[in-house]
Amino acid sequence: MTSTTARDTGRPGSGPGTAEVELAIGGMTCASCAARVEKKLNRMDGVSASVNYATEKAKVSYEGEVAVADLIATVEATGYTATPPAPARNSPGSGTGAATGSESEAADERGGGDAEGDAELTALRQRLTGSVVLALPVIAMAMIPALQFDYWQWLSLTLAAPVVVWGAWPFHRAAWVNARHGAATMDTLISVGTSAAMLWSLWALFFGTAGEPGMTHSFELSIAHTNGAGNIYLEAAAGVTAFILAGRYFEARSKRRAGAALKALLELGGKEVTVLREGREVLLRTEELAVGDRFVVRPGEKIATDGTVVEGSSAIDASMLTGESVPVEVATGDPVTGATLNAGGRLVVEATRIGSDTQLARMAKLVEDAQNGKAAAQRLADRISAVFVPAVIVLALGTLGVWLAGGGGLTAAFTAAVAVLIIACPCALGLATPTALMVGTGRGAQLGILIKGPEVLENTRKADTIVLDKTGTVTTGEMTLLAVHVAEGTQSGTGEGAATGTATGQGGATEEEVLRLAGALENASEHPIAQAVAKGAAQRYGTLPVPEDFANVPGLGVQGVVEGHAVLAGREKLLQDWAIGLPAGLARAKEAAEQAGRTAIVVAWDGAARAVLEVADAVKPTSAEAVRRLRGLGLRPVLLTGDHRAVAETVAAEVGIAAEDVIAEVMPEDKVGVVKKLQDEGRSVAMVGDGVNDAAALAQADLGLAMGTGTDAAIEAGDLTLVRGDLRAAADAIRLSRKTLGTIKSNLFWAFAYNVAALPLAAAGLLNPMIAGAAMAFSSVFVVGNSLRLRRFRAAV
Repeated sequence: MTSTTARDTGRPGSGPGTAEVELAIGGMTCASCAARVEKKLNRMDGVSASVNYATEKAKVSYEGEVAVADLIATVEATGYTATPPAPARNSPGSGTGAATGSESEAADERGGGDAEGDAELTALRQRLTGSVVLALPVIAMAMIPALQFDYWQWLSLTLAAPVVVWGAWPFHRAAWVNARHGAATMDTLISVGTSAAMLWSLWALFFGTAGEPGMTHSFELSIAHTNGAGNIYLEAAAGVTAFILAGRYFEARSKRRAGAALKALLELGGKEVTVLREGREVLLRTEELAVGDRFVVRPGEKIATDGTVVEGSSAIDASMLTGESVPVEVATGDPVTGATLNAGGRLVVEATRIGSDTQLARMAKLVEDAQNGKAAAQRLADRISAVFVPAVIVLALGTLGVWLAGGGGLTAAFTAAVAVLIIACPCALGLATPTALMVGTGRGAQLGILIKGPEVLENTRKADTIVLDKTGTVTTGEMTLLAVHVAEGTQSGTGEGAATGTATGQGGATEEEVLRLAGALENASEHPIAQAVAKGAAQRYGTLPVPEDFANVPGLGVQGVVEGHAVLAGREKLLQDWAIGLPAGLARAKEAAEQAGRTAIVVAWDGAARAVLEVADAVKPTSAEAVRRLRGLGLRPVLLTGDHRAVAETVAAEVGIAAEDVIAEVMPEDKVGVVKKLQDEGRSVAMVGDGVNDAAALAQADLGLAMGTGTDAAIEAGDLTLVRGDLRAAADAIRLSRKTLGTIKSNLFWAFAYNVAALPLAAAGLLNPMIAGAAMAFSSVFVVGNSLRLRRFRAAV
């Protein structure tokens, strides 16, 4: 069976093959909307669909005679909108792994581009601002007797009407769509409750006694039958609308960032490239690069696209993409990847892949697929309201019927039925999630923890396995001088800043002399390992001398003259070329360093080997404590890295992770597979990472924690961002998220408990305006007070 994509064919799905298409879905207001669209699509013959509420996309596989138009028609028949993908752009050389020609196409597919998303968010913000400005005086007049001047009720009506009609219009529209398809959600309850409050207030004002001069709300703490002719509920209608709009605005602003991970990936590479044309260097935009073009990459520049080195040699820093902390040496004939950094000499590269074929573009696709494939956590309020809303409506109709059947009269029956709807209006429910999230996220920000939204919180409770990326997360992500071994096998010190001894080895060399001469020579090189040696030497012994002569030996090291000594620093082969052998002690030290996964640099001068320097990516001093805290939260730590297994196991042993929980030598695309495999085993997976190579896996994980010291791509793909580079913040983030989730749940419980307790009074016709207002106010105050307790959260010492 063949497989194509909708953007690659003229009429996808019209033949016997299977096609895939990604549709932008509009009009969804809650997770149940996504479930309804998905259910309708999957009922079509030959169609398999997954709809993600968070990204507002439907990923659809279809076959047979089904066309994209049929899929769109089905979505529209369900009450929502669907946008087909933009036509593919076939211009030659349509970009590189960093800035692809399809970038704008991808933006179009994400729902009409950034401009449309900004306009939608702006409209919602304007609706929220207008509603808050108008609702606040209405609430104040209803709650403060001193403000109830003559005809205050008519001013309340003037201010509340635009809020209930214009401000709440999105809820009314969604409720109508839901009703047409036999469904009820939070929007239904908001629409019915605010409309009932508004309509009854209009009846009381125009046909009852509420519109008379000098009318005030009754504040008697008694429960008695009332005909409702003097009661208005404008503050409930306007207040609920403003509260819920605030929640929707912050949710929409969070969802607006859904495509930022992809944008961050595409922005990684250079925007311009120096191409060789007929012997001349021509500066072009990367979009103009074609397969077969040869381009120049100077030291410090990013490689424009995937290719093969045809001239020169250098060290390539690929840690952003591969996770390997040690730069990779490349020479003629070696492949290189777009968006990696040339840390050494001048290279001439022949482009072999461009546009969507590059590794970076494939990683961007992995991020997108992982985001779309992750099931959106259904909001707790929607789950509860799915049962609560129909129950309230049935109870209201039942109340009306019982009162009429009992001879209570139409006015009393209607009063009781409307009171049921009004008391059920979700004022506290509207505050339950936003207030807890606001306080929790605010406290988190003070502690360097950024929580992206309410959907994230539930996954922190479920997580039982935490995957830790090594480079930049458990380790510093920078090459560091860790140990110095002078001749005769004497190791003067280990650990950063610890090598301060003065043992004398072969030829009378001291550690200080080794670091001064080797550091001075390495300081003249741009290679990351050389810079690590130079930095370590300078930190221990201050200003380094300037070499009198210096030369880089590609792939082997450096050589030169420092303070009259002919110094060599690099691989053992460099010394062999000068007929210098390693004494037994240094040979053992070099072998031990390499077995531990560290880079060993041999130093010699004046014809004799003097020392072996160990350079590696150092473990952060807080990582071991962080692993212990994560275990204490019931999480099983797994170390994941693109580095060699020896390196990974050494780091794992240092921080307290078992060897069987080490997964090493993993390419970026394989990291997603590792997370999926753990999920297939029934685990709920959290992941901590910081590099571009982690972005897709962070998106795939049930809970992604991105180190804020890392790349924008990783930060945007994660669910939680740890501003500090301290892994202990991951444990604090999970604790805070779980506590915030618990607060939301308790808020929801008490919000609904209030309704459950008050509904029987309303149905019995005993709903006094004072009792209703006080109960509603108390439930809201309780929810806010309960949420404010999160301000006392403290990071573990």
